[in-house]
Amino acid sequence: MSERPIPTAPTVQVFDDVPALTEAACRFVIERAQEAIAAHPKFTLALTGGSTPRGLYQRLSEHPTLPWDRFELFFGDERAVPLDHPDSNAGMARDTLTRHPFVPPERVHRMRGELPVEEAAADYEATLRRLFPEAAASAGVPRFDLLLLGLGPDAHVASLFPGSSALHEQKAWVVSNWVDKLGVDRITLTYPVLNQAANTLFLVAGADKAWAVQEALQGQLSLDEAPVRGVRPLSGKVTFMIDRTAAAKLSGDLGQPRASGRFLG
Repeated sequence: MSERPIPTAPTVQVFDDVPALTEAACRFVIERAQEAIAAHPKFTLALTGGSTPRGLYQRLSEHPTLPWDRFELFFGDERAVPLDHPDSNAGMARDTLTRHPFVPPERVHRMRGELPVEEAAADYEATLRRLFPEAAASAGVPRFDLLLLGLGPDAHVASLFPGSSALHEQKAWVVSNWVDKLGVDRITLTYPVLNQAANTLFLVAGADKAWAVQEALQGQLSLDEAPVRGVRPLSGKVTFMIDRTAAAKLSGDLGQPRASGRFLG
């Protein structure tokens, strides 16, 4: 995969703590939803797993009056586990958000981690092709209104891990991906889909993420060494919301907390 510069620099916001980050992320999601629904019939949101998004989903669940019947909820990746497994991304989202009666179950489109991984990937790509018919008909890819991403300590995004084969996939929208360091298969969206999102929001907290954040924003490693470097949207906007500890290795103004909500571009 050739590396292209991001057309516009990502927006970065550093917070003193996770609660402040979570509150800002909740506002961000609601604002993007309002913008999308004003422009077209639905708001397409791709969810991510992890502890930081858990707080966001719980916060969103406190807004039952949002037009949830206009939301379409997707997932960026999944473990090869059933929905009731503690490692399931969809299971975490269910426990914090999608189990609430105001979220129509037919609007939640999960990756079926209980299936064999190749079958699960094919099944999810079929789901995306059905729900994004214009992209399927034009040989394009889905364009989510908002894509949520975490960032692993090794700079992986979704289930695109250093050295894994999916890093170089250019045709499929969804693939199974063997992660050698973990000895497991994962199901993941590919870069062509990730890079088509209108808005991408990274949620990152913890000192163990500091190296990965530095690499994402100021690094020089290759895609195989730091998969986050493959997230280079063609025309979308990228926002990083990170806490002070995750920002510890950033140089210059990027590393300074902006708890007031002021963004750095």
